[in-house]
Amino acid sequence: FKRTNISSRLTVSPSSSQFFEGDFVLLICEEDDSSSNSLLSPHTTEGQRTQCGDGWGKNDGSSCNINRVLEWDSGVCWCESREGPISNMVNLTVTGGSVILQSPVLPVMEGDDVTLLCKTKTTPSNLPAAFYKDGSLIRKQPTGHMTIQHVSRSDEGLYKCDISAWIEKPRLTVSPSSSQFFKGDFVSLSCEEDDSSAGWTLRRNTSKQQRTQCGDGWGKPAGYLCNISVLFIQDAGVYWCESREGPISNMVNLTVTGGSVILQRPVLPVMEGDDVTLLCKTETTPSNLPAAFYKDGSLIRKQPTGHMTIQHVSRSDEGLYKCDISGHGESPSSWITVTGEELHSAVLYLLVFCPCFISTLLAVSIYRRDDNCVSIPPTQPEQGLDYENNDVIADVTTEHHF
Repeated sequence: FKRTNISSRLTVSPSSSQFFEGDFVLLICEEDDSSSNSLLSPHTTEGQRTQCGDGWGKNDGSSCNINRVLEWDSGVCWCESREGPISNMVNLTVTGGSVILQSPVLPVMEGDDVTLLCKTKTTPSNLPAAFYKDGSLIRKQPTGHMTIQHVSRSDEGLYKCDISAWIEKPRLTVSPSSSQFFKGDFVSLSCEEDDSSAGWTLRRNTSKQQRTQCGDGWGKPAGYLCNISVLFIQDAGVYWCESREGPISNMVNLTVTGGSVILQRPVLPVMEGDDVTLLCKTETTPSNLPAAFYKDGSLIRKQPTGHMTIQHVSRSDEGLYKCDISGHGESPSSWITVTGEELHSAVLYLLVFCPCFISTLLAVSIYRRDDNCVSIPPTQPEQGLDYENNDVIADVTTEHHF
């Protein structure tokens, strides 16, 4: 075998292997002497081997512009020349989610420092984030980035990050805290954030109208509050807060009844592990009358004082609840949803190379090159490529020896 230098290199700008849908991506084929003979070929999740300009991207000599990447643009990209040698391979992931994990695109060498950045699409990139390796928490960082110093083979693995409570999201609160009301009751609704309540609009859907906002024929705005002085049956519906930028709050389904019994429960989402108290209440009599409580139509408990506490709720407690007070009637039904912590996360595989490993990998890839590609999931390492062809290229050798 004679020595062949593999000098072509694929670079990505911005330097990342993960992108949000709609992002701009520039792919560049670089060579020491010239890039004129390089072609950019992606292997997408659709399983086809095509080059830039062939239904995707805009070919501009040695570069390829993708103005708006989409999820199906995810896949393995590389540069190749008519003479045969190919560049490093880059596994691009495009997500419709809210978080990506940015890392250097070029191969990570032993001894390098590697910085990972946990980034959201719509909020600042310095939010606190938790970083995981192979499913285990390794570090929480207050500014959303983590540096691994002097990486070694032991640092190889599947990394992910998540940003949960730090994503700004409004919260709709109801006072009194209940999802059921009697006709004629007063209710106050507010859009709340940790830092500010400005810029949020309270909207509702009812059986008569869709997406109307407070003050548009119902309710009276009062700063960040919306007060409904007298509730009517037609005020029953789904209420939420939203902003011009798109995020919306939790949705609250308010029920207004002309009956004599309601079931009061917390309005905010019920989290796993919480204790939840249900109160069976009449309109005109004390709220401590004996009551029977039902879930999904079956009696679960009779309580002498009209309230029932479900301790340490779990997903199995989800269901349709109602109550009954003898001689007064039963309440409307109310659905209770139990949720876990909302996580926004991204995953990538970090592969650490030594110099001899890089050259060997490229040599094997060229040696077995073919026009057919094997599908590679976006989060998998790039070492599982397999090309099969009877046309073997023999004049390839490694630049480093074991």
